[in-house]
Amino acid sequence: MILATIRMKISSQKRGEALKILKSTVEGNRILPGCLSCRIYEDVEEDNILMYEEMWKSEEELEQHLRSDEYRKVLLVMEMATHHPEVGFNTLVSSTGIETIEKARKFTRRRGRL
Repeated sequence: MILATIRMKISSQKRGEALKILKSTVEGNRILPGCLSCRIYEDVEEDNILMYEEMWKSEEELEQHLRSDEYRKVLLVMEMATHHPEVGFNTLVSSTGIETIEKARKFTRRRGRL
């Protein structure tokens, strides 16, 4: 799995337009083969920060998406940013859920801590 993230600061004047573009991209991506998820987040601690996140099944499917006309919308929003966007592509080898918390909490309780 590949996790692609873009964190960008968008001016308040461009925020509405950027969100509209990203929302349309999210809707389109969710039906693409290989797209496991696509989301937009807003930073609650820093004004005008948007985080755009995609998760892809394989590097090949991600690369095909990056070359698509649809991805030009994401690039357009990146150009709206007031600073250089922070872009990351992370390969995930494994993933766990709540069981990791449960396992860790049981271990610490045996040692007398909560």
